[in-house]
Amino acid sequence: MKINPDRPLPLDAPLPGSSFSDLISSLGHAPAVDVTTRVEGKLETPHGTTVLALRYEGGVVMAGDRQATEGYLVAHRHIKKVFSTDHFSAVAIAGTAGLAVEMVRLFQTELEHYEKIEGTRLSLDGKATFLSRLVRNQLPMAFQGLAVVPLFAGFDDIESLGRVFSFDVVGGRYEENDYGSTGSGSRLAKSYLRGAFQPDGTEEAAVSTAVGALVAAADEDTATGGPDLIRDILPNIVAIDSQGIRDVEEGLIRTAAETALGGVR
Repeated sequence: MKINPDRPLPLDAPLPGSSFSDLISSLGHAPAVDVTTRVEGKLETPHGTTVLALRYEGGVVMAGDRQATEGYLVAHRHIKKVFSTDHFSAVAIAGTAGLAVEMVRLFQTELEHYEKIEGTRLSLDGKATFLSRLVRNQLPMAFQGLAVVPLFAGFDDIESLGRVFSFDVVGGRYEENDYGSTGSGSRLAKSYLRGAFQPDGTEEAAVSTAVGALVAAADEDTATGGPDLIRDILPNIVAIDSQGIRDVEEGLIRTAAETALGGVR
């Protein structure tokens, strides 16, 4: 981004603070959103479907299927839906895929900008609150059917536990007790998690439960893509604990997928 030296901030302008978006707006670079704009006809765009997160003893696991749909068709089979937002948190996307990915990138930038300005990480509660603000800013697009509804999870180093947050389309933020899910197959995934969740389970058990929930959702929801061992398509899964965030080993995911798929045959 180039800052125009001929357009300095007015002397009485409020300082933008720790928000990258506010900084951009103060420099006159933020595009205005016209809430009166309407898209004529039906706009088909790739949509992400089922994502979920669940706690385990010492951390949290977040998982997403790899399928994106466009109407009744499969648009992509290898889409990534779970993203690291910083060293101790991650966000999973559901809804309009393109807008969701851009929201994740802005969220990553916001957290990095805050840490550079303040010299410390934003608290997990603060991150969830800021993400709700980004969701609320997408409300004009949601009115046109282009909604983004993320899922957020991370390790809280103050309370020394994993936490899961869900959101609604207007930016409402809700902390889940043990697990959460969003997307077209979320009700099916939650039904599975309700019976299979182990509050004091290991990371390996949590990964197995997450894969089982995605398989259960895909078995009934046509928009959710379950593991496909023939095409070598496996869920996107990360684990977050006191050591930070990391991708779950593919071998562990494959073993869990083989077990789960064997259970639905």
